[in-house]
Amino acid sequence: MPIKAVVHEKFGDGIMSAIDFTLDVEKEEDPKGDRVKIIMSGKFLPYKKW
Repeated sequence: MPIKAVVHEKFGDGIMSAIDFTLDVEKEEDPKGDRVKIIMSGKFLPYKKW
């Protein structure tokens, strides 16, 4: 499922802002093989109605 669809489902109509945005990549150790953990954090901006 696209990230935009998940944001709309959880927050309503709007976008995740890239102005004040962070992205972290972490390594998660796992007995079946290491995993990649990506954490994105951005402010939610609802669409404005004109």
